[in-house]
Amino acid sequence: MNETSGRTLTVAWQDPMMGAKVARGTSGLEFWRAMQKGEVPLPPICELVGFELAEVDEGRVVFECVPGEQHYNAIGVVHGGLACTLLDSAMGCALHTMLPAGTGFTTLEFKTNLLRPIVADTGTLRCEGRPIHVGGRVALAEANLTDESGILYAHATSTLMVFRPRKEAPKGDAEGEPGAVGTP
Repeated sequence: MNETSGRTLTVAWQDPMMGAKVARGTSGLEFWRAMQKGEVPLPPICELVGFELAEVDEGRVVFECVPGEQHYNAIGVVHGGLACTLLDSAMGCALHTMLPAGTGFTTLEFKTNLLRPIVADTGTLRCEGRPIHVGGRVALAEANLTDESGILYAHATSTLMVFRPRKEAPKGDAEGEPGAVGTP
């Protein structure tokens, strides 16, 4: 049962810290537009999973991916992790387009509805993410995963934490005291 099939997949990527350095000094929208133009390398996850940045606007990011056998699970369909990776990436990056330079984010949680199986014959998948609410520390986003004809394969919502740059605390305010600037 451990037969070699001759199928291989080679993955190459650039240093991810190159993009991270650029991200710290530009707004999210500028960063993702630079990436779309090829001025900033795609993150390694894009190369590993096989998706690309198709569209970028303020408050909107679209990734595209062509599923293949390399994405299959043990029962002969694409693993749900592919959809989840696309959805999480689209939601986070769409939020990032709304953030100023020096502001970061991370996913706190997300909920995904996988609506139909994805197979190699599905064709190109489009994953569009949009923020629903951008607050001072918490944001909400959603994303849809569709095929080229617009059939919905998955939908997700996400809660994300926003990391705004710390401001220097005024004299007399100690970090960690309620009301102090920069208190988590």
